Amino acid sequence: MKISSILSGGGPFVSLEVFPPRKDAPFGPVKEAVAQMAELKPAFISVTYGASGNAQANTAEIASFVQACGTPALAHLTCLTSSREHIADEIADLRARGIENILCLRGDSPADASAASGPAPSFAHAVDLVRALRPSPFCLGGACYPECHPECAHIEEDIAHLKEKVDAGLDFLTTQMFFDNNVYFRYLARLRAAGITVPVLAGIMPVVNGRQITRICRLSGTHLPPRFQSIVDHFGDDPESMLDAGVAYATEQIVDLFANGVPAVHVYTMNKPEVASRIMGNLHGIVAR
Repeated sequence: MKISSILSGGGPFVSLEVFPPRKDAPFGPVKEAVAQMAELKPAFISVTYGASGNAQANTAEIASFVQACGTPALAHLTCLTSSREHIADEIADLRARGIENILCLRGDSPADASAASGPAPSFAHAVDLVRALRPSPFCLGGACYPECHPECAHIEEDIAHLKEKVDAGLDFLTTQMFFDNNVYFRYLARLRAAGITVPVLAGIMPVVNGRQITRICRLSGTHLPPRFQSIVDHFGDDPESMLDAGVAYATEQIVDLFANGVPAVHVYTMNKPEVASRIMGNLHGIVAR
């Protein structure tokens, strides 16, 4: 089922995100996590392109398994280091597996300098991938940064680039994680003022590992508000307490978003079905099933 059709149903909806196994790692643990999450009846499950050299085949296989579990899948697709022929092959594979939804991403620049010194890429930006895919019947999503993309000089520049992507044919957007809902509300107002009218799913990450969050925020440009920083400082060295506090904080964010009319939230689960289960349990009776 296309995500655009799901979102037209009103909501509120919660979707979940998983990442495929690292290169040469077994699929079993990830598929077990997916199966448990699918039982929670999320609106859809997205599958990241992965890191550390993951092949798109890993994403395609997990996305296919998501749909075999009875849940719509959203396959991430990055393009920066890909030729048009390679992208065409990946699209053909996704279509053959019955995947209807793609999240169009640029991807990170290669860490290996020798990899970056080859021919100029066919797709320099995510908008190039959107333009290439728009004639297809896929439902296309894109990423956005409520606190500005780390590579943009200012938010106005970032929103201008985002509007290019939307005008090229995106059906919806999903935000990078944020920990202050006012950041999302202010950002959404700016998007609407810029003429960006597609649905904007709010990205929420339940923080259950205090040591990892500082690095994640540094890479993504996400700000930790003092209230949440106090939680990490106080509970971060106690895994059980941090799990309780992180789930509680994420749940409070989601309830507030729904109470203020946000129709859809996307939860970055870090492949932890127990975290997804606790959040969905907290939202039982609120979320559309």
